[in-house]
Amino acid sequence: MKNLFTVRGMIKPNQIIGDLPQTKTVYNNFIKMAWPSALEALLVGLVGAVDTMMVGGLGKHAIAAVGITNQPKYILLAMIFSLNVGITAVTARRKGQKNQTGANNVLRTGILLSTIISLTMSVLGYVFARPILLFAGAENSYIKDAVTYLRIIMFSIPFQSLNLTINAAQRGCGKTKISMWTNIASNLVNIVFNYLLINGIWIFPRLEVAGAAIATAMGACVAFIISTATMFRRHNYLSFYHKSIWTFRRNILNPILKVSSSAFVEQVFMRIGFFAYAAIIARLGTTSYSTHLICMNILSLSFSFGDGLSIAASALVGQNLGAKRSDLSIIYGKTGQRLAFMVSTVIFFVFMFGGEFLVSLFSNEQAIISLGASIMIIASFTTHAQTSQVVMSGCLRGAGDTAYTAVTSFISIALIRPFLTWLLCFPLGLDLYGAWIALGLDQMFRLIVSFRRFSSGKWSMISL
Repeated sequence: MKNLFTVRGMIKPNQIIGDLPQTKTVYNNFIKMAWPSALEALLVGLVGAVDTMMVGGLGKHAIAAVGITNQPKYILLAMIFSLNVGITAVTARRKGQKNQTGANNVLRTGILLSTIISLTMSVLGYVFARPILLFAGAENSYIKDAVTYLRIIMFSIPFQSLNLTINAAQRGCGKTKISMWTNIASNLVNIVFNYLLINGIWIFPRLEVAGAAIATAMGACVAFIISTATMFRRHNYLSFYHKSIWTFRRNILNPILKVSSSAFVEQVFMRIGFFAYAAIIARLGTTSYSTHLICMNILSLSFSFGDGLSIAASALVGQNLGAKRSDLSIIYGKTGQRLAFMVSTVIFFVFMFGGEFLVSLFSNEQAIISLGASIMIIASFTTHAQTSQVVMSGCLRGAGDTAYTAVTSFISIALIRPFLTWLLCFPLGLDLYGAWIALGLDQMFRLIVSFRRFSSGKWSMISL
């Protein structure tokens, strides 16, 4: 009875619809779905970190050249990211409704949309690479390498996008291991060819920054091949052998667009905010900007745990809403919150006491190491808010409540963070410290508003 009482403690008596599982079962179900996504996100973060480490051997200008491309690339992928939020949410609902044909229809429609969008974005990114990067704040000392890097990456955008869309549908059905394995293979290819092409090892030419871009593109292509191959298994829940359609139909498009349109607005606000944030920091100088990129790489590793918990929460919330069990959706959402708090407590101490060592793995320049160690102390105080708000936002997206998260992103990321960053960095003269204080305040704001929305329960009444 102790376990049952613990589960009941997560939910109000008037919200209970049916029999509740034991606490052990709830945590097992959550962790079973979360750990592959968390490991996948961690590996992606590690590869990004290894990328920066390997490029870092070429100097701080090379780090800046690669780092300055991140936000422009994510802006070009914003429509794909928002589409995939809809794919995951609607596929999870269809899985909860035991509608396998509906889930396959959603995936095939998503593949068609992803192909059209990604081809368009890759062409635009290639053609306008230089003006985009100049607007992002790239300096003359590394703009040539940055343009080369971004243009090479643009060739892999369609493959990356289709891989992300297939994996988004698989996650909605609870198949998080498929995405994990595709990314493991992709990351291994990336690391190996980074080593060979950046420095010119064995028979391979020394391509430096261009070599890093080619290795990343090769990894994206490998991930696409593997994720596509999973669709040719007859007995998979999502399979090309299942009888479903390859045409656009209103009854399939409408639920996807209902979620994705709001998610797209959210992505636009997020990317504008992140772009402005990075552009402001880029103007602090190459040393400060390189330090910032290194610390963001380290922070992204902690973010990976929250990302894994968020993906699990999103899928479980969506599936249980599809099965008409909003009570279980609430329970799984609160389970994610508890796990997020435990994980972020560990990360807090790692950042607080190991920051200098972590930064030294990326650069041997003492100015960067000293500044980075101080920034990591500030970062340690953001970990609880960051991890928890990511999980809360995942719950809301899984329910299809993307309109609310869009408004939150507009206020917090597009307005509050850039304004505070400019204010703290320049008028108040806090330099890079101000940018990271602004980041922490942004995370805290998003946690508060997301938690209030989740507690209200309004998200559980959305139909898809």
